[in-house]
Amino acid sequence: MSEETPKTHPSGAPWRNFYGRFKGKTLRPNHKEFLEEDLEPLSPGPVGWDVNPNREKLDVEAMFDGRPLWLEIGFGGGEHLVHMAKTYPDMGIIGCEPFINGVAMLLGKIREAGVTNLKVHPGDARHLFDVLPDGCVQKAFLNYPDPWPKKRHHRRRFVTQEHLQPLAQVMAQGSEFRVATDIPDYVRQTMQEVPQAGFEWLAEGPADWREPWGDWISTRYEQKALREGRTPHYMTFRRR
Repeated sequence: MSEETPKTHPSGAPWRNFYGRFKGKTLRPNHKEFLEEDLEPLSPGPVGWDVNPNREKLDVEAMFDGRPLWLEIGFGGGEHLVHMAKTYPDMGIIGCEPFINGVAMLLGKIREAGVTNLKVHPGDARHLFDVLPDGCVQKAFLNYPDPWPKKRHHRRRFVTQEHLQPLAQVMAQGSEFRVATDIPDYVRQTMQEVPQAGFEWLAEGPADWREPWGDWISTRYEQKALREGRTPHYMTFRRR
């Protein structure tokens, strides 16, 4: 950031570089309908700096009627998020995804599945971390994050301290953090960075990172990786 670059947005938010897409191809009419009708009722509450400039904490107890809170960071098309909501109706899950086309896809899946234990934040997960109470998240998922394959772009990956430290702050002691990726160098960076943020790796043998979790659903991103000959890795960490 140069000296001329502002340190805050006009809204008062800290200046956080965001790398990635907010919107892709033109939305289908039904996707526009989902966004117009379903997104606001599924909001976890005031997250953005424009609506919560004092960064007051969300009431997660009221949000899900006291159910334990889980979090998925970058849910893509929403397959895994909806699957987990259906599998664990006694949990409350917040999904974060800045790519609005993916958000619209998720909303359609929520309608079809009829799940009621989900909330959706259509933006940067770091803004959500600001307003979640410390230690409130019992489980978090990072599935096939953007790999940013060029070495000079590795600092843009989620598995950097800029993202991991705030995540660790909102996760409870003993909570579980799952990471799935098919990129070997992303595995390396994950194994270096995540423990530095206060997590311990739970693997005891090769099967613990070669085989998926028992409640895993293979997403379209994973299917693409398998078609292209890449090997998925499934890493499980515990918050110390």
